Parts: sequence; C-alpha cells; structure tokens
Amino acid sequence: MLEKHFTKVANAVAYLTGLPLTFAICVAVVAGWAVSGPLFGFSDTWQLIINTGTTIVTFLMVFLIQNTQNRDGAAIQAKLDELIRVGSGHNHFIGIEHLTESEVEEIRRKCEEAAARHDKEIARQAKTKAARKLVSPKNGARKTAA
Repeated sequence: MLEKHFTKVANAVAYLTGLPLTFAICVAVVAGWAVSGPLFGFSDTWQLIINTGTTIVTFLMVFLIQNTQNRDGAAIQAKLDELIRVGSGHNHFIGIEHLTESEVEEIRRKCEEAAARHDKEIARQAKTKAARKLVSPKNGARKTAA
C-alpha cells in the first residue's frame, strides 16, 4: 500500500517538476529572493532562507529522481528481455544488467566484434553479387557502364 502511494506521489511530483511552468516559478522565487536582499540588508537570515530551501528541495529531489530512474530502467530492461525472449536474439543476454561493469563491457566488446564480422560478410556478399551482375548471363561478356 505504501509503495503504491509513494509511486503515485513520485510520478506526480516528477511530472510537475519537469514542467516549464515549474522552472519559471523557481526562477521567479530566486529573483524575488535576490530583489528582497536590500530590504533585509543582505543579512545572514536572508541568505539562510534560500540556502535552507534549496538544500531541502535538492535533497528530496535526489531521492525522487533516483526512484524514477530505477523504475524506468527496470521497465525498459523488462521490455528488452521480453523482446529477446520472443525474438531471434540470444536468451543468454537476459539478466546481464546484474553482471559487473567489466563483465558487461566484455559482452559489449564481443557483440561489437560480431557485428563487425557480420558487416564484413555482408559487404563481401554484396561485392560478389555486384560482380555477378556485371557478367552477362548469355555469353560471359562484361557489361559496360553507361
């Protein structure tokens, strides 16, 4: 129950804080605080108000952002895992997000090498196919480019 309520509140706050209007309101608050400086003689209390306010908001937003990122990352990972599971991808990629950074980097390097080998094979096949098209099927004579 508490988790669902927190998620609902976190989603609402994340949405609201991402609006341009929210940014404009924050700019207006900071501008209002700056303009009020001469009224309060730029006192320590005047400075403490903005410092305390921004520290509290920042502290709370860090946890809110982390929660939102964790949920988004888990949802994306679940979607990718399902695509791998039902597609022609290799099932051994499911769950690699739980490996260490160096283990994931090794898998990424191997995937890049495999992709490069595949690209070379595709280029070789295309070259062979193009060469076959240049040779006339009737008499073996080469066609000339116009």
